[in-house]
Amino acid sequence: MTEPLERVPVPDARDVVLRLRDASLGFGDRTLWSGLDLDVHAGEFVAVLGPNGSGKTSLLRTILGQQRLDSGEIAFEGHPVRRGDRRIGYIPQQKLIPAGTPMRARDLVALGVNGHRWGLPLPRRSDREQVDRLIDSVGARRYADTAVGSLSGGEQQRLRVAQALAGDPALLLCDEPLLSLDLQHQRGVSELIDRRRREHGSAVVFVTHDVNPVLGMVDRVLYLAGGRFRTGTPDEVLRSEVLTDLYGTPVDVIRSRGRIVVVGIPDAETHDPHIHTRAEHPEPAA
Repeated sequence: MTEPLERVPVPDARDVVLRLRDASLGFGDRTLWSGLDLDVHAGEFVAVLGPNGSGKTSLLRTILGQQRLDSGEIAFEGHPVRRGDRRIGYIPQQKLIPAGTPMRARDLVALGVNGHRWGLPLPRRSDREQVDRLIDSVGARRYADTAVGSLSGGEQQRLRVAQALAGDPALLLCDEPLLSLDLQHQRGVSELIDRRRREHGSAVVFVTHDVNPVLGMVDRVLYLAGGRFRTGTPDEVLRSEVLTDLYGTPVDVIRSRGRIVVVGIPDAETHDPHIHTRAEHPEPAA
């Protein structure tokens, strides 16, 4: 397994990319989270954890300008968030593109380059060159002209990373991008994301149901549960006493061979899946 790279120091307050102040969001009559203060700095890797229904994806939708806060403030690079900001990249969950889809791998990446323009995109040499650079950056050259539906989930997810990088993002939002990938592809995709923030200073907000594949990359954790939250380094947050307080019931955090297992999440909460040590439905390696 590749050794984790040296951790990047968190920059000072002048380099804040994303800021939330006293932010609250609910769903119906239920509070997802409230009073959230969070600064995400350039080059910082923040993992967002918590049970299903705790508001992790809703947080990303709020940052993308697709959902409004109930109260509080949110700003990206010092300005109110707005929908369609090209400086915010987004990597969704891995969902297989069906076989027979009339699209090559490079066409999928090209959507990140010119898909935001009105009308049919006209062929431009600069666009083709950018697509080639993005494909090379994620190690997808050998299947760049292959039908995207014939690629494995891990190969398709590499292309989605390339697509998300097309706007040279200052902030990269990742919504469980390793879901259903085997361990080899989990490692490959997470290392691509980590390399981006180290080489270009992009901040990363990484929602995941399994923190273990990225544990060595994470600077801070935001843990959401039951309308409450905790923030801090993985060692500060992923502790028995912290999660016991957060859930209001005894929770054990066990560290074994560099992995973290959480035991005792109450039945009232959706099963907390970040205790998994492998993908539930791993795909075969390509």
